[in-house]
Amino acid sequence: MLNKFSKIFKQIRLTKWFYRAVFSLILLFILSFLFEVVYDIAFVLLVLLIFVAGIDIFILFRNKHPLSALRKSKYERLSNGDLNEVELQLQSFYSFTVNISIVDELPFQFQIRNFKIDTVINKAEAKSFSFQLRPVERGEYQFGLINLFVRSPIYLIERHIKIENNFMMKCYPSFLKLRQFELLAISNRLSELGVKKIRRIGHSTEFEQIKEYVNGDDVRTINWKATARRSQLMINHYRDERAQQVYCLVDMGRIMKMPFDELTLLDYAINASLVLGHVAWIKQDKPGLIGFSNKINVAVNADRKGNQLLRLQEGLYNAKTNFEETNYENLLSYARAKITQRSLLLLFTNFETLSGLKRQLKYIRKMATQHLVVVIFFENTELKEVLAQKPKNTFQIYEQTIAQKFDFEKRQITLELQRYGILSVYTTPKQLTVNSLNKYLEIKTRGMI
Repeated sequence: MLNKFSKIFKQIRLTKWFYRAVFSLILLFILSFLFEVVYDIAFVLLVLLIFVAGIDIFILFRNKHPLSALRKSKYERLSNGDLNEVELQLQSFYSFTVNISIVDELPFQFQIRNFKIDTVINKAEAKSFSFQLRPVERGEYQFGLINLFVRSPIYLIERHIKIENNFMMKCYPSFLKLRQFELLAISNRLSELGVKKIRRIGHSTEFEQIKEYVNGDDVRTINWKATARRSQLMINHYRDERAQQVYCLVDMGRIMKMPFDELTLLDYAINASLVLGHVAWIKQDKPGLIGFSNKINVAVNADRKGNQLLRLQEGLYNAKTNFEETNYENLLSYARAKITQRSLLLLFTNFETLSGLKRQLKYIRKMATQHLVVVIFFENTELKEVLAQKPKNTFQIYEQTIAQKFDFEKRQITLELQRYGILSVYTTPKQLTVNSLNKYLEIKTRGMI
């Protein structure tokens, strides 16, 4: 019995209206020193307050299980960098209308300290509440208790109910963006995201079949020998080359820890790699992955197995920078040993200075002798913001001069890569996925691999 009263006492919270009533009674008792008649009124009101508060406690705690709450998500995992919808489902078993404040214990990674939903639930009513969360780092997200603060129409006492709905969600690279690209591709609306339609130049080298000529076919593909045998126009039909290896090489060194819009450059590179791997798989190519820093951290061999995309996601799920200097010599040795077939290597990295590129250029050039290498690096958007401002004092003039130097070096990096015949993509972090995908489709269309 004592234990039962102890549990009830722990759940009792006093509302602001209770404190206001107590404060008013204190003022009346003070006034009673000047006017004795006020004392009797204050005493009666005090007894009435205690009685009403007792009734409020009774009706709030009469039900042993007054409410149920459940936290649900449309997906079993979180998509990094995207808005993820989470739903709270509430069911009331009270026989009267109650006011409820919902405080959900969200994972610490969100650093949300003021999450609160205020609502009114009628007798035996069920309600759902949706809210959105945007994770900005991959890993495990642990959700805690659902705290419900329930008030009756009397509004003097509040019952604090803790509902255990602890569960963990893993945050994966942006699979929602992947789905967005897939849906737009099905409806031929990829241009809305900036993916360009590239005209084919020439033909791929993979012959498929000889078929009858129809209006609109390219006359350059007419097969004259077959035409003579059949006495009607016949053409050679070609298709895109398939089963080509496409590797995303993701730099996980400390340079990729630089943040933009709360996400690191590594997160942007991982999200883009996932989309590229999916598109390559759709294009009948073999997507693969290598994550490297001072050593090879992640490696998924290029393949067309049914679970290849899942293997890419698992490989990228918990990848983090180790704050070490990137070792391109290790990458070159690994590529020579493991990638024996000529492949497309999409290198996601970042160079802030021309000297930084030149230190690694000899290794990139050696890889380019065996494979088609595309260096994808980032535009510093904060530099652009500084350059767009009009200087107002000497300090800002110095600041802009330094920014112009760094911006010039970024453009020199592109020219230096072109000098050695290495393809490059210079892009903002937000446009990384679209620009990388455009480059892959361009290479695929022009048959450059």
